[in-house]
Amino acid sequence: MAKNENRNYVTLRCTVCGEELRCTSKNRKNTPDRLEIKKYCPKCRKHQVVKEKK
Repeated sequence: MAKNENRNYVTLRCTVCGEELRCTSKNRKNTPDRLEIKKYCPKCRKHQVVKEKK
């Protein structure tokens, strides 16, 4: 199988508490800027906006 070189792994960090949540993959070609989505943060115990860590 061919490996897709456009996908890379990024770590997501909660914007409120700063907790590192999980790793996910994104396509660099389709989303060149930083990823920003809403996910559940277990430390805050609610859905928060998480951003891609540097």
